Amino acid sequence: MKYYAVANGRTTGIFTSWPEAERQVKGFAGAKYKSFKSKAEAEAFLKNPEYASQKQKKRPPAKSSRNAGAPDNYPKDAVIVYTDGGAIGNPGPGGYGVVFEDGDEYAGGYNLTTNNRMELMAVIVALEALQGERRPIVLHSDSRYVLNGITKGWARGWKKRGWKKSDGNPALNPDLWEKLLNLLPGLDIRFQWVKGHAGDPLNEACDHLANSTARKTGLPDDNGYLATLSNKEPEK
Repeated sequence: MKYYAVANGRTTGIFTSWPEAERQVKGFAGAKYKSFKSKAEAEAFLKNPEYASQKQKKRPPAKSSRNAGAPDNYPKDAVIVYTDGGAIGNPGPGGYGVVFEDGDEYAGGYNLTTNNRMELMAVIVALEALQGERRPIVLHSDSRYVLNGITKGWARGWKKRGWKKSDGNPALNPDLWEKLLNLLPGLDIRFQWVKGHAGDPLNEACDHLANSTARKTGLPDDNGYLATLSNKEPEK
């Protein structure tokens, strides 16, 4: 599925069909619009049309990483994807990177955010790009926070309790966890932890995308983070 973001047109917003989006921009002076493979990228474009999470130049496939860090063989014909994210200063300017084994890459960032939010955003962008995929998927991340939240059921538990942890304290980043959980149904996906900065080529590629994006100027606001600053707990 493609998402068509119209930043300047008869009606602005995100559309899921080109004919609908075309009606907003055709013949409209100064129209500004762009198509994206993920909704997160389209949302970033609307927040700041001069900067958005973007699909990067395709890199050569990295077949040599297929079994790096994995205790078992991958499923046959599996789609292999790596994600990473971080913030300089935590909180601070942050970026995320997504790298597929076949060479596709995505990156984006915000001017003030956290490590964990960027780790979550990387997974969200990957999952949005994978919607409709019928093959098995192996998604790699070096974030225990993200992987435990999914595989140990923490996030679903927080959601059932109204985004509260078992001790009654607020769960962090409910806006992103909600998006992530909504993207999982229909995907045959397995999550694999990978040690960061340990020489895995696709993990290193993700880290490079995240860090280089975090250092760019003109990054958009992370409105989800800004909205929770008043009751946010310090991140580790």
